[in-house]
Amino acid sequence: MLKSFDIYNQNNILKIIVALNLLLVGTGSLLYTNRLITKLETREQQYVQLYAKTIAYLVDPNHFDSGDLTFVTSEILEANRTVPAIYVDPNGQISKPLNIDFPDNLTDNEKEQYLRQRIVDMRKRHPPLVVEVGNGERGLVYYDNSNLLRQMTYFPYVLLAILTALGVLAYLSFSSSRRAEQNRVWVGLAKETAHQLGTPMSSLMAWVEYMRSDPAQFDESITDEIEKDVRRLETITARFSSIGSIPTLKDEDITDVVEQFTGYLAKRISTKVKMSMTSQLPHGETVKINKLLFEWVIENICKNAVDAMKGVGELRLNILALPNHEIAIDITDTGKGIPKASMQKVFTPGFSTKKRGWGLGLTLAKRIVEEYHNGRLFVKSSEVGKGTTFRIVLNADKEKKAVEPQPSVKEA
Repeated sequence: MLKSFDIYNQNNILKIIVALNLLLVGTGSLLYTNRLITKLETREQQYVQLYAKTIAYLVDPNHFDSGDLTFVTSEILEANRTVPAIYVDPNGQISKPLNIDFPDNLTDNEKEQYLRQRIVDMRKRHPPLVVEVGNGERGLVYYDNSNLLRQMTYFPYVLLAILTALGVLAYLSFSSSRRAEQNRVWVGLAKETAHQLGTPMSSLMAWVEYMRSDPAQFDESITDEIEKDVRRLETITARFSSIGSIPTLKDEDITDVVEQFTGYLAKRISTKVKMSMTSQLPHGETVKINKLLFEWVIENICKNAVDAMKGVGELRLNILALPNHEIAIDITDTGKGIPKASMQKVFTPGFSTKKRGWGLGLTLAKRIVEEYHNGRLFVKSSEVGKGTTFRIVLNADKEKKAVEPQPSVKEA
């Protein structure tokens, strides 16, 4: 019975297998085509040798007899219609060039120079064939590869390039398929979580109403705090429900959104973390966002920062205007920083430096900012032992008229 195969955990092995197969195919194709090229080259050399012998037969008077030479001139000499060849007689004169394509409009002297240059090029690729013409004199036949042979020479490299492209496409296809499947899993998990939270929340709201009905027994301030937490659970449920769906974006005063949420968050993180917010935007500057999801982004980054500081330190948020109608939100902590080796992994699903946690907070934040809000989220700067700054970049409302900036500072 076959054991189940986990395609996600074994993806590195699959990549190696695919790479080895491509390497074997490429190597086999290279060896095979090289063998064909060697055979073709040998055959073409035989053609040239036949050409050389024919010239020797025609030039040497001792070879003449009363026979008809029509066969020699019409069939043997013209049998080669593909291999470029040039005969140089014992006096160094060029004669009987074969399958040589001259450029247009050349004079006789220019053709002579062109053939001399072709001879130099031919000598680099093949040694000339010696033609015995009698009386101890020798001519030389220079030749080059035919077009077919040149095509065959480059064929293995073209094949390898094709196989490489196919390999890259296969890898991209595999990676894309794997990411799509993972996305479906996360979306399904998020929606199922939201569904499961619905029943206990309804029950908790009923208990809140029951406690409000008897203020003498239940302190109203306690009931208010419980209700806030239940509302918070409703917000979380709504966030999970929106995963995988296209969110509705509305014009929101970005300073007010961040200020209100950081005020809420400050009461629910460590009291040893000093949290502050600064805005350098004009009053009423709006950005198209989904408030529910964007607050989730701020929460994930801030909670990640608090964890990096181990609950003790300073957390600063700064909102500022950038060129090209963009707005930046910098979130800076005084935590342990991010090593350079881990800088590219912080947004990878499952990456976490904590003993507990799924490593999804920053991944979700980046997806919400970049896929839903057409913005950017990245690590602006980080220094080990000193802290990290995450930057969110969003597009401002271009139609809104510019107003003088009104800096505001709020300490949560």
